[in-house]
Amino acid sequence: MERRLLREQVYATLRDWIIQGILQPGEQLRDHELARKLQVSRTPVREALRRLEDEGLVQTSAQRWTRVAPLDPGEAQRLYPIVWTLEALAVRLAFPHLTPGDLEAMAQANQRLAEALAQGDAVAASAADRDFHQVLVERARNPELAAILESLKLKLLRLETTYFGSSLAGEKSVAEHEAILAALTRRDAAAAEQAVVANWQNSLQRMTAQPVRRR
Repeated sequence: MERRLLREQVYATLRDWIIQGILQPGEQLRDHELARKLQVSRTPVREALRRLEDEGLVQTSAQRWTRVAPLDPGEAQRLYPIVWTLEALAVRLAFPHLTPGDLEAMAQANQRLAEALAQGDAVAASAADRDFHQVLVERARNPELAAILESLKLKLLRLETTYFGSSLAGEKSVAEHEAILAALTRRDAAAAEQAVVANWQNSLQRMTAQPVRRR
């Protein structure tokens, strides 16, 4: 159990470092250096790097190098339509199971999003946005759907936090979340589904309109 927990901790740490830009796109990854930083053996680091490669966050060349995968801004154009289509399905599946507590959790996540944007914290803003949508995904009660969306959103989160500032979601995204909540509160499933799709479509437009943020 402890060994498995260690593997998960190492994986989660390296994933977060990549998403947050602590490990930069194209940066060489040496397992012995990472192991030293994390104060672990090289084995869990190697296992984590293999998982991250499967997720598209790391690239390797046999016996030559391992590096953080370069960013592909065009990835957003490819991934966002898939995400909003799957989240529309998640709304349909989740709708019969949503409780007042779920709506309150979404409202609190949206408040955290507004606060993070006001503070200029892109990482916290992206996390709050994810928490808002995750309620719907979890209440859909479909593990396969959740797994697919998790993989897609990991890639999008990296693009968001690496390429763009806190204005990525912006006040408009907070208002769009309020529209989703209003539709759910009045039990209008069709309107809620449309509002979720509109939120993702508008987010894509805002993302592509932002200049690349230099570190």
